[in-house]
Amino acid sequence: MNNIFDLNGRTALITGSSRGIGRSLAIGFANAGCDVIIHSYDSSKKANDTVKEIKNKGRKSFYISQDLSTTDCAEKIWQKLLEKISGIDILVLNASQQISQKWEQISVEDFNSQMNINVRSSMLLIQKAVVHMQKTGWGRILTVGSVQERKPHPDMLVYSASKAAQTLMILSLATQLAPYGITINNLAPGVIMTDRNKDAFADEQYREKVTKSIPIGYWGMPEDCVGAALLLCSDAGRYITGQSLFVDGGKSL
Repeated sequence: MNNIFDLNGRTALITGSSRGIGRSLAIGFANAGCDVIIHSYDSSKKANDTVKEIKNKGRKSFYISQDLSTTDCAEKIWQKLLEKISGIDILVLNASQQISQKWEQISVEDFNSQMNINVRSSMLLIQKAVVHMQKTGWGRILTVGSVQERKPHPDMLVYSASKAAQTLMILSLATQLAPYGITINNLAPGVIMTDRNKDAFADEQYREKVTKSIPIGYWGMPEDCVGAALLLCSDAGRYITGQSLFVDGGKSL
């Protein structure tokens, strides 16, 4: 039996993939035979290090730098992408902005920034990616959401709302893209030890409080998201679309 998780011959673009969950997905996809385009806004050294690691595995890779808060972000990314390849088979929308603040203190600028990066850029990139996918009759789109789309954090109102909006977007698109052989799903991580969370977890009292809120009893690592992503982005997940898969140790329950 062929390996249904195999990604040989596929090319993926993963946003926010120079570190954290995005980087782990990029390495995991490369291990499965996928060529991977790395995207980052401000981590060029880490992005280039990730590209190098993927190439060392015998896969093709290059790095695109682009701010996702701008209205022309998708256009600029695609211009750079089409200089080297004809399109992608897999789009993983992992990049996000998370601002922690009391709801009374949320400014228009902070609201717009998180919504633009977390929701608007996702829609714009999907519009670009599906053109090639429709031509080939095969495509996988994966948004990386958050447990907060189901259990909002009181100090992350906009972030939580943006992730819920992203998930509703995939529900709308799933039936529209399915006739073209394109699936679109959402992976919702729980408490994952990434660079974003390390400072907060340095506080022992906070760390213990969060750990107690996770039924499985421990927080996850970025690598814990790879298996679910491979399922949803390979032939193994060909009959799954419009779904949210929580990788959270039971925290969303």
